[in-house]
Amino acid sequence: MPRKKVLSTKQFADVATGIRLSSHEKICAYRMKQLQDSIKELSVEVKSLRQDVLKGKGAISALILIGSALAAIIGYFKFNG
Repeated sequence: MPRKKVLSTKQFADVATGIRLSSHEKICAYRMKQLQDSIKELSVEVKSLRQDVLKGKGAISALILIGSALAAIIGYFKFNG
């Protein structure tokens, strides 16, 4: 039966540090992926909201145009009649 290799204190510390760094990097990679997914989702929502706002501006412009035309017609007939 072979003997187990005995690690010195420095070797043990190096191995333990490597394991901790590897674990930390996995956690950080997961967090970065979550952040990237969240940012992509937010950009899609911002685009959608921007389109909704532009539609609202267009609708308000159309209502103002129709109201102005209606007021002009009513004013024309009121003063000429």
